[in-house]
Amino acid sequence: MILRVASARAASLPPWLGHALRTQRGPVPWHAVLRGALAAGPLLGAGVVFGRVSVGVVAALGAMLAGINDRPGSRRVAVRRLGLPAVAGAGGLIFGAYVTGAPGVAGALGVAGAPGVPGVAGAPAALGAPGADAAPGAAYLLPLLFAVLGLLAGAFSAVGPVASACGTQLLVAAAIGAGMPLPEPGWQRALFFLAGAAWLIVLRLALPSPDGRKGRVGKAGLYRLDGERTAVSAVYEAVAALLDSAGTPESTARRAALTAALDHAQDALSGPRLRRHASSAAERRLHAQYRAALPLGEAATALAWAGEPLPARTGEGPRRLAAAIRDGAPCGPLPAPARSGAGLRALDDALLHAAEAFDSGTAGPARAVHGRGLVGVLRKAVGPGGREYGVRVALCFGASAAVAQALHHPHWYWLPATAVFLVKPDLGPLASRVLCRALGTVLGAVLFAALAALLPRPAGLVAVVAVCGALIPVATRHFAAQTAVVTVLVLALVMVGGEPQASWGRIGETLLACGIVLLVGHLPWPVQRGGRVQDRLSAARASAHAYLRHVLSGTVGEGGPAGADHRAARWALRREAYRTLAEARAAIDLAAAELPTVARHSEGSAQVAAILERLVDTTTACAVHVDDTGHLPRRHAERLDTLLAELGDERTDVLTAVA
Repeated sequence: MILRVASARAASLPPWLGHALRTQRGPVPWHAVLRGALAAGPLLGAGVVFGRVSVGVVAALGAMLAGINDRPGSRRVAVRRLGLPAVAGAGGLIFGAYVTGAPGVAGALGVAGAPGVPGVAGAPAALGAPGADAAPGAAYLLPLLFAVLGLLAGAFSAVGPVASACGTQLLVAAAIGAGMPLPEPGWQRALFFLAGAAWLIVLRLALPSPDGRKGRVGKAGLYRLDGERTAVSAVYEAVAALLDSAGTPESTARRAALTAALDHAQDALSGPRLRRHASSAAERRLHAQYRAALPLGEAATALAWAGEPLPARTGEGPRRLAAAIRDGAPCGPLPAPARSGAGLRALDDALLHAAEAFDSGTAGPARAVHGRGLVGVLRKAVGPGGREYGVRVALCFGASAAVAQALHHPHWYWLPATAVFLVKPDLGPLASRVLCRALGTVLGAVLFAALAALLPRPAGLVAVVAVCGALIPVATRHFAAQTAVVTVLVLALVMVGGEPQASWGRIGETLLACGIVLLVGHLPWPVQRGGRVQDRLSAARASAHAYLRHVLSGTVGEGGPAGADHRAARWALRREAYRTLAEARAAIDLAAAELPTVARHSEGSAQVAAILERLVDTTTACAVHVDDTGHLPRRHAERLDTLLAELGDERTDVLTAVA
């Protein structure tokens, strides 16, 4: 109730403060709650029971960090979303363990290597205090190494959400591996960390993800593909909603919702697989149903662009197709819309095409719509967004490690690990996430201090870890709530590991990290400010122009091989254009909610994105008319030229081409 009232008042506050009060809404993901309860807590309990507490702590850490990345979606995509960051985290643990075991760094930290275990940090004599055998300048070596690692991980994080999670876990685990006193060598820590994340992945693959519909589990193929089925069904529901909103102010938001649904379904169906193609008839049918939704989305977008209200029955066909996907049943007869215009004729043809795909399980030629090779990944990492974020992470990670060493704090690794989360733009604008982190940490530390005084040890603390693991899927809807839950969980792990209660120290470390990140976020930069927004906007502009050039490049046949291939390529380019536009819009909205001194570097980006959205919508309407009549209407050509002029791009002489 408090969060709902706060969200209602957020609109009247400054953007940077209003963002901190917003929270996501939706039903409780009970299946994710169950996975969280069965992950970190039981692993820690097993370590306590078998007398290997340090092993249980590391495994629980792996499960906890994987749980933060556990999102709704298909099982196949979950393997990549949870597994790749876990591998990066294991690498970070090895890096941290062995870099502090190097003679120069170990001497600077005052760390004695564990007996018989070369290169492993043992119990710190006085972490952060230079040792007697430290070489001149060795005290600066660890912060320098952390800064270099932060530069690489930050630049790579600009590639995408999974890469960002990989970079975050790499740096957090590197700080933990360097500072947490554990008896195991680095490679063993990495294995136990991976085992904890793997346990959550096993739960994700094995446990059902019901959506409340009777009879879902048990039907052939429904359980295994429930995430993909839900995602594809949502696409048809979004098409129906867009058709219902045609001619109303809601059509723009509904078109954006259709883009989001297509993006989610595309990701759900493109997860890692052992074989190149779908291995079962149920999966092939689902791929066909997704591809059949592409011409439906194109026709619906063209009708919404026209701005004329449609009969209520127009969206009934896509809605019945959505129900057929959810229930795994035949779609049955579909109501046909009146064929009174190019858009309605395209919608009718797309419905017939979808009905055939539902019956036969096959569709037109598939085209890769979103993928990056190694060259594309490297180009994005070294682009403006990657350079800006890499420098920011390097400064925060390295500076926080240096400050932690100077303070001689026994939990010095908390400071750089906290800074990594605070500098992460995925979690919201800078001021918002700093405020939420501070409030969440204070709340979590106070709550844990009360629990530690009341609960028996270690059983009570193991129960706290299990409860916090169950709360993480719900708490991820707001950064302050997530911070509070994770703070309680981490403090419980530290105490079970044999260290004293550290609630108040955790508050101090977090506030210090907030100050460092705020300072670094407002320093003059040696790289272009607003690079993340400009990077996304450049990609959206390039994709929009590629889509427009393809639509204007030729005519479409009447269903022959050339025509079918042309349309498949067009749908692929349209998907890429709308996807990159959605990514640009998200980056722009995030930048607009920053403090004014930071937000000004992205001024004007929202207007450019709005023009690009209108350009892609107009191009989609042009494609539908070219399919229907074989030529481009003059009204559409004039609109294209106007939009290109507003963008300040070179004119394509569209009017000359259609004259």
